[in-house]
Amino acid sequence: MERQELCARYRQLVRHDLPRLGQAGRWVVTKDHCFGRILLDHAVGSCWYEVLDRRRSPAFDQLDDERLAAAVALAERIVREGDPLLRRLNTQSLAWRGKL
Repeated sequence: MERQELCARYRQLVRHDLPRLGQAGRWVVTKDHCFGRILLDHAVGSCWYEVLDRRRSPAFDQLDDERLAAAVALAERIVREGDPLLRRLNTQSLAWRGKL
């Protein structure tokens, strides 16, 4: 996928697909910004705003092509595997933030 396609797919997944699936499946996460947090954190391997500039929006635009592709692939995996995977990813994201 080219970068434009990756950005469009990321937006679609985070803003629409994942929240819809999360609400329908009563997943641990249902809000778009929470899905974004989880994907960005895992793309950079820590709390995303320790690596990316939180004042520059959208934050995913700051990811290089490889990290953006990884974020999209992880989102697609969440679509397939659902809440069990999402719970593990969310737990790690919260741990990176010292919120466990």
